Amino acid sequence: MSALRVLLLGGGGREHAMAWKLAQSPRLGALWTAPGNAGTAQYGPNLPLRTSDPDAVLALAEELRAELVIVGPEDPLAAGVADRLAAAGVPVFGPSRAGAEIEWSKTFAKQLLRDAGIATARAQAFDDAPSALEYARALGGACVVKADGLAAGKGVTVCDDLEQAAAAIEQALVARAFGPAGARVLIEERLYGPETSAHAFTDGVTVAHMPFSCDHKPAFDGDRGPNTGGMGVYSPPSWLEPATARAIERDVTERAVAALRAAGRAYRGVLYPGMMLTADGPRVIEFNARFGDPETQALLPRLRSDLLAICEAVAAGRLAGVPVEWDDAATVGVVMAAGGYPGAYASGAPITGLDAVDADVQVFFAGAQRDADGTVRTAGGRVLCVVARGASVEAARAHAYDNVRRIHFEGAHFRTDIAARAAAPVEVRR
Repeated sequence: MSALRVLLLGGGGREHAMAWKLAQSPRLGALWTAPGNAGTAQYGPNLPLRTSDPDAVLALAEELRAELVIVGPEDPLAAGVADRLAAAGVPVFGPSRAGAEIEWSKTFAKQLLRDAGIATARAQAFDDAPSALEYARALGGACVVKADGLAAGKGVTVCDDLEQAAAAIEQALVARAFGPAGARVLIEERLYGPETSAHAFTDGVTVAHMPFSCDHKPAFDGDRGPNTGGMGVYSPPSWLEPATARAIERDVTERAVAALRAAGRAYRGVLYPGMMLTADGPRVIEFNARFGDPETQALLPRLRSDLLAICEAVAAGRLAGVPVEWDDAATVGVVMAAGGYPGAYASGAPITGLDAVDADVQVFFAGAQRDADGTVRTAGGRVLCVVARGASVEAARAHAYDNVRRIHFEGAHFRTDIAARAAAPVEVRR
């Protein structure tokens, strides 16, 4: 089989991890990443590109004679990039715009869940603040306020009382803090229980499940502070019972793929439901139409199989013929962020200590760029993710933090409790 010319879209830690894994494939002929970062540049050129412009993406793919385009982030999917590529005959890993609506419209996702009989929280959508506040009041004030559209993981506020709910509704619908993404909000009953992420590859028919993982979204220790794109991750959650895991795979992921197929919405890529394990059973919090970030950084080091072969098979609709195998190691990833994130933060600080990291530890760059002289500098909110393996989550956690403390940049912030409760008894509130 001939080597493949691959264009990878995205510039975060997820894309660095994907490029790292793709580069291990004997099938890879050439890899370009657009726009990329300091990490992806190790495996091929970074190219400037507005990835949410379908015509620009197609033009670049044709110029490079790319034989496969892999879409990392959600924005290009919502913009219809996969549709434009497929219409031109360019194989693409990533769902159509219609399929990706399961992420870019929480209102659509809720309706799909209801129609498919997939368990989730009660919710209603609103585009005016008074009605939204009235519904939040009917829920007793303890609720979740979600921007309906894409808000880079920051459009969700978990509220303890009506005062917090009112502030979140005001922020989205009146102050328009999330722009068009927050022009409509979903007010959802608040659920209680541990969370887990369930990823799967699918070509729209075959579903190949990945190991479960757990993200830490709040900015500060103890799950305090505003939500972020993710401050750390571990895999697997040892507290997740095998029967519950299989129920999620069967009754959520596989059922959602079948529902999308029945609705005529082409889905080829990664489907990722975020789950909460409540006293009444697993409930879907949200759906994502791509790999999570930072979940990808913890999952791909556990993948034994050839990621490029999997992506190629998904794009071609023949996933059933490709092995998808995972190892039994545990992984823990700790995100190092710029001071102030997810609010205002400074960029341009040099990053030191990268050469002191152990050889078996992966440092996946997100908001980082490399100068002509080789200096790596901060260039975003989440700067990097330090990922370590171990025989247990506890061992991987200790190894990850030992290496995190060797890396330095001005204003660096990281949570010190990633995976700390991974082996603790699970508390499920009623």
